[in-house]
Amino acid sequence: MYIAARPSDDQAARRNAKEIINELNALIGLKGVKKLIEEIYAFVEIQKCRQIERLAVEPLSLHMIFKGNPGTGKTTVARILGKLFKEVGVLPKGHLVEVERADMVGEFIGHTAQKTREQIKKALGGILFIDEAYSLARGGEKDFGKEAIDALVKGMEDHRDNLILILAGYQDEMDWFVESNPGLRSRFPVHLSFPDYSSLELLDIADLMLKKKQYELSSGAREELRFVIEKEQKCHENSGNARLVRNLIERAMRRQAVRLLKPGNKMTRDDLMLLKREDLIGEANDI
Repeated sequence: MYIAARPSDDQAARRNAKEIINELNALIGLKGVKKLIEEIYAFVEIQKCRQIERLAVEPLSLHMIFKGNPGTGKTTVARILGKLFKEVGVLPKGHLVEVERADMVGEFIGHTAQKTREQIKKALGGILFIDEAYSLARGGEKDFGKEAIDALVKGMEDHRDNLILILAGYQDEMDWFVESNPGLRSRFPVHLSFPDYSSLELLDIADLMLKKKQYELSSGAREELRFVIEKEQKCHENSGNARLVRNLIERAMRRQAVRLLKPGNKMTRDDLMLLKREDLIGEANDI
């Protein structure tokens, strides 16, 4: 993949790219992910400068593997990358097309290749994001998932300057998937690991969610939320993700609504915004 040269006096795209980088950096956690993306961005910019000075330019291979549990920011980061790559001239559109096995694997020979090509066509100019990508290789040699992989590899070659593939899934499963297919391993040079969030990071994520929704926590509610998060992390593997927090907050909002509609309640603006401890008490598996 080659990048489009940009006139040296064109500062708008660079400013936009910096704003997108700031959006990435505003995400909670993901220190390693942010560092690698900043390196990629810097490398692209320097290749443009080299192109302008008529120096040798390195072709870019930006197909990626995202490894991590659900709810750790993989799709969010993929969307940001699409916008960033559009601004820096790597992709003409920068949109994200999200698919999974069922969107590509058909029921008879030839059907899978057709379905996969259709998804590739939708993603041209942007990013094709394949969630739980390892499922394409789980059925063995006779499974149609192998046909989808072959079609993806061909699509990568045919549209090398107009498409980026991101394969995503659980850490161990993606490691197995890549190791089981040496051809894939060589085509995806960028690997990003998305760790589970700590309890403090999940509380920060909760604050951001609540701010957007115009809610806030009482001191007792914050303490209860921290207690539930920490309990879940101790009792359940893969619970350090933003979906847990989102579900807890949405349940608390529903409980607050029931509480406020009780007969005799006189609601103020502050009441409508405040979540109390009683709105958050309960097991996470109740949500």
